[in-house]
Amino acid sequence: MYVRKLLMKHTLQQVLNRLKLSRNKSMKTFDKNKWKSVVGLEIHAQISSESKLFSAAGTKFDAVVNSQVALFDAAIPGTLPSINEKCVEAAILTALVLECNINTVSSFDRKHYFYADMPAGYQITQQFHPLAENGQLTFHVIHENINKVPYSKTSLIKQIQLEQDSGRTIHDDFSKTSLIDLNRAGTGLMELVFEPDLCNGLEASALVRELLLIFERIKTCSGRMEEGALRVDANVSITDSDQLGTRTEIKNLGSVRAVQLAVDYEIFRQLNLVKEEKEVVNETRGWDSVANKTVSMRDKEVLQDYRFMPEPNLLPLNLNMFDINKLQTKIPELPTVTRNNIMSKYGLNIRKTTILMNEPVLLSMFFEIMNYDTFRNPSRVWNVLTIEFMTELNKRSIEPKQSEIPSSIIGEIVDLLDNKLVNLVHARKIISKIFDEKNKSPSQIVKENNWEQISDIEEIDKLCKEIMLEYPKAVKDYRRGKVQAIQFLINHIAKKTNDRANFGLVSKKLEEFLKNY
Repeated sequence: MYVRKLLMKHTLQQVLNRLKLSRNKSMKTFDKNKWKSVVGLEIHAQISSESKLFSAAGTKFDAVVNSQVALFDAAIPGTLPSINEKCVEAAILTALVLECNINTVSSFDRKHYFYADMPAGYQITQQFHPLAENGQLTFHVIHENINKVPYSKTSLIKQIQLEQDSGRTIHDDFSKTSLIDLNRAGTGLMELVFEPDLCNGLEASALVRELLLIFERIKTCSGRMEEGALRVDANVSITDSDQLGTRTEIKNLGSVRAVQLAVDYEIFRQLNLVKEEKEVVNETRGWDSVANKTVSMRDKEVLQDYRFMPEPNLLPLNLNMFDINKLQTKIPELPTVTRNNIMSKYGLNIRKTTILMNEPVLLSMFFEIMNYDTFRNPSRVWNVLTIEFMTELNKRSIEPKQSEIPSSIIGEIVDLLDNKLVNLVHARKIISKIFDEKNKSPSQIVKENNWEQISDIEEIDKLCKEIMLEYPKAVKDYRRGKVQAIQFLINHIAKKTNDRANFGLVSKKLEEFLKNY
């Protein structure tokens, strides 16, 4: 009606210009700070067990295609499910650790949908009466920017349910066919449904990291995301009120980094849609790790009818059959306790402690190095492990768990630094050498390459005086107020000594000489 009235008074071009001006004005009034993002996670964790949830077939990850398929997994008529008690115990233990209320009686449902890798045409799950409800997970959020203060966050768990995994569909671009591998079909899953109480990708990734640490301790899931043992679905929406906005679901995120990037991108995408006065559509999206963006997979405008019904071939699951008190005694030291112990015993702050704990292999090496010699400097050990050692691992594309460098070698490098026998420049070179010369100790490498640090005061004095005579202009510049000129002199001493000088002493002596020159 508004456009029709305008057309009666103005030309078409005038109307278009006015509408464009009105649109630009509304876009300019868009205030990003009035909008908040809401994120909720659904995490599917494969249960670590020798056999599947309802059959005796194996669960080995890299087995020959379709070699671990029982008749029930292939939905052969007449076969019946038989519950795997080890899977139930694993789910109970996980629920206990996550402070859930465990339901004494839970039941299974059939969720119908038709995928080629789901032969029965339905999944056995616990949609309505799950094994556990109302839990929580507390974790620490550490920003890459060291100026941002770390904080703790608690995400509530709506429910934990047992269900079957599906098989895998492999799309062969060469033959233009789709192949089915049922090795994974029927593997036990724990689905952890979290409430939508996260704000961004950083919080989502921090939650997943903490959950991985817990699984690493209690051994109910391998946590190997690269093998699909833990997969994350993220529900993302934005709102400028107390009501939740239209959400999109990002499916099957397979790494901690993907969780953070995908959630943050989706928030950014939805904000841009609102800014451009476009509608956010309720849809399922995937993460394109090459283009670093989410892509539409299918819309959810038409509510899918899964035709839930009680599973007729399974009795309700009565947990009175299980010794929950005995399972409670199996709970090991959890990450929260370890984190507090490290902070109190070694004096590391929450940022350093969290970074260390996010790499279980480095954490183990840290304890071994410190236990061997309790007088070692914990901060020095942390720096060498998480910065210098990790830098070299990344250069060589080696995961910490794949490294063959023992903690004793890293401990010796720490000692060389603590005793001022080498400086940090050469410590880095030693770390690089130990990967290629595994039969040599750090001390041997230092001796063979003449990397001993020059810390003799008289020799440092001599070097400083010589360099000041060689570069009188830098000396004058410093005395005129150009304090950066001292770095010029330090750099030339480094070059002259092949980086062997004790740069702390050099800096101190140069300042002393320059002020009294």
